Amino acid sequence: QVELVESGGGMVQAGGSLRLSCATSGSMFGIVAMAWYRQAPGKQRELVASITSGGSTNYANSAKGRHTISRDNVKNTLYLQMNSLKPEDTAVYYCNAVFRDPHQYEYDYWGQGTQVTVSS
Repeated sequence: QVELVESGGGMVQAGGSLRLSCATSGSMFGIVAMAWYRQAPGKQRELVASITSGGSTNYANSAKGRHTISRDNVKNTLYLQMNSLKPEDTAVYYCNAVFRDPHQYEYDYWGQGTQVTVSS
């Protein structure tokens, strides 16, 4: 089974920076895409940024220009560098991975989430 563990969340002031990490158990081989989602109180979970196995990235408009998603296949870790943080970035951030097995079946995995709180 694939296990995702997020870390790096915390409390920062507006304008500050934070780097989230998502450690993946075992090799990242077979993972076709990974992403960061966030869920604020009273709101639905939304996509922040994604990255494919080929390295292509996509960002939500709210994240574009402020956040950078990256991965380290050697360390089996996904990152989200967040700069110029705003109070509206306050949410629980979740790591997501889509795994494709040799039979081409795909499985969706989620981390437990890490809290990010941005004060004004």
